[in-house]
Amino acid sequence: MDRKPIRVVVAKPGLDGHDRGAKVVAQALRDAGMEVIYTGLRQTPEQIVEVAVQEDAQVVCLSSLSGAHNHLFPPVVTGLNAQGMENVLVLGGGVIPDDDIPFLKEQGIVEVFTPGTVTTDIICFIEERIYGPKAKPQVLRVDHIGVAVKDLSAGIKFYETVVGLKCTSIEVVPDQKVKVAFLPCGDSEIELLESTDPEGPVAKFIAKNGEGMHHIAFRVDNLVAKLEELKAAGVRLIDQTPRKGAGGADIAFLHPKGTFGQLVELCQRD
Repeated sequence: MDRKPIRVVVAKPGLDGHDRGAKVVAQALRDAGMEVIYTGLRQTPEQIVEVAVQEDAQVVCLSSLSGAHNHLFPPVVTGLNAQGMENVLVLGGGVIPDDDIPFLKEQGIVEVFTPGTVTTDIICFIEERIYGPKAKPQVLRVDHIGVAVKDLSAGIKFYETVVGLKCTSIEVVPDQKVKVAFLPCGDSEIELLESTDPEGPVAKFIAKNGEGMHHIAFRVDNLVAKLEELKAAGVRLIDQTPRKGAGGADIAFLHPKGTFGQLVELCQRD
């Protein structure tokens, strides 16, 4: 289901004349698909509340470098509450001492992001508070088993005449230097891999190990989220981000040294 963009007001209360950080955050939120209204410099708390009401904001991000955050941030929360906008998420940022953060949270500032915060952390915090926690990425099933062969035609013949599968298509994947034959089997399939280059990865695999099982692929519902989860868990990856693989799938490989010696592929299909 499509979700409405989150409406965010980014504001600089007080006499602070530096807004580079606020603009960086505003641009990052826009790039993440949010609707961002930047109020500009030297805004009073009352002006910020007025903009938030006019724009029907869901989030207000306050930035201060002047040291007046304890005096300027709480009135914004008070003003929003007076307008019946108690559910607006008010966030603080800028040069804010750690000792001041508990006071600001007591005054209704939901979270405070200090210098050095990665913008993706701010984005994730906002999205989880507005949309709810993201679902844990799921492994759906074994998508396919890749089998390395020297002769694709011979491999197809064996799996069709002996095993009883049917080759439905053949595809060349140039960046992987491989030709792939697809043989569906229930909810999964066998993918036969023939190298198109003597120096390609499949050719090197056969030279070292002989023909046989090259990799096992698991289908996931959210490849990007799954890779982030694995990175956080310290799993060694070959692909840090998804890339296009055979059959139009988005794929990524895990390093065999982290998977008990077996090359593992994760894939997501439309």
